[in-house]
Amino acid sequence: MNIDTENRESTNTARRNFLAGIAGMAGVSIASGVTLFSFAEAKEAGEAVTSKVRWGMLIDTNKCEDGCTKCVSACNKENGIGTTGRAETDPQWIRKVQLRDPKTGNQTSLPMMCQHCAEPPCVDVCPTGASFKRADGIVLVDKHSCIGCRYCMMACPYKARSFVHEALEDQKSHAPRGKGTVESCTLCVHRIDKGGIPACVEACADEAGGAMLFGDLNDPKSEIAKRVAKYASRQIRADLGLNPGVRYQGI
Repeated sequence: MNIDTENRESTNTARRNFLAGIAGMAGVSIASGVTLFSFAEAKEAGEAVTSKVRWGMLIDTNKCEDGCTKCVSACNKENGIGTTGRAETDPQWIRKVQLRDPKTGNQTSLPMMCQHCAEPPCVDVCPTGASFKRADGIVLVDKHSCIGCRYCMMACPYKARSFVHEALEDQKSHAPRGKGTVESCTLCVHRIDKGGIPACVEACADEAGGAMLFGDLNDPKSEIAKRVAKYASRQIRADLGLNPGVRYQGI
């Protein structure tokens, strides 16, 4: 299903005015000897996003320790996601998965979330237009339009979407959630629009191995674009031609 870009831009503007985020950090250390300063420029109120930017993430699995869940904890805290202890119904905006090479038996641990595809199948199958992609590549769900059909969950090859089964309390104003709707990683859009970085990336840099790097894939001067150009990286299920915005090194 095609989404009217102009209508979406006006909707996005209203959503950004509603979202109240945390201001971006002045500088974030992402790896030994590498520090990024304010690489996500804060937007003026009402300013529309453009396709000049393609937000993405590069994850170095060699630095992602098995058993480390700092990124998961940070995401849950930032977006007000609680756990009920029931794996079949607990929301998972980001989760840790294990990849195993059947030939060598080698196992790799990596975080998995919405891959923010350039050609998102969740958007194609949504009957109401609730699933949509911003001009800057971030894939979101409009909770006011979502009817809970879960077609997007079936279409997503990354199992990155969750369904809200129960009524929620104490929600975050910047991450509205509702019973009977579908949700997934937003790349912490409320932070990005104020010049910040996703909570998972921040936590990984501060408390873990600095495996996650966020930035503008379209900017050749950005650290993420330089690394993608210099070092080999892969997209999960690249054979599907979805062009995910999340890339992985070491797999």
